[in-house]
Amino acid sequence: MVQLIRVMLVEDDPFWRERLTEDLGMEADIEIVKAAATRQEALEAAASVEMDVVLMDINLTHNQLDGLDTTRELMLAKQFDVKIIMLTSLTEKEIIVKAFQNGAVNYISKSNFHDIVKAIREAYKGESSIHPDAAGTMREEIRLMQLTSSEREIHELKQRGYNRTEISNMLNKSVNTIKTQIRSIRNKLLK
Repeated sequence: MVQLIRVMLVEDDPFWRERLTEDLGMEADIEIVKAAATRQEALEAAASVEMDVVLMDINLTHNQLDGLDTTRELMLAKQFDVKIIMLTSLTEKEIIVKAFQNGAVNYISKSNFHDIVKAIREAYKGESSIHPDAAGTMREEIRLMQLTSSEREIHELKQRGYNRTEISNMLNKSVNTIKTQIRSIRNKLLK
């Protein structure tokens, strides 16, 4: 007998909710136990429905990124061991990082929805590889973790195209201090 992977889909868009429910329903080892349209529905289902994996949209209510908060709440509840996969059209670095900080095990763009079945199976087994949609951002984030908050601020300004003089004026620091910090940043990131 096949062990069913119980999945809750949290998606406010009726098109995606129906499409994913139908597509995943055709898999012999995946059962959609709940298709929630709102944050509240998802949290109520989490308290009463057994599930292994959650597919979570990030924007559940008018671009409010409430799927991130819902992910965090599900993880904090700790009433069950669930793996959460973010499924979204958003690709901003800050959102990807926040999703993982809030407990997501993977992050997949809706344009790559064909990878969802594999991601669900991997998450269920505890073998989640980070999808290419998020992998580059997470690798970069790990590299930047070695910088101090001041260095990180300077690095981000440099990435946005500001020169040393402009950065020194913006941060009220001397050009020599900025030059020294840029050298430190370069040494840390090239290791």
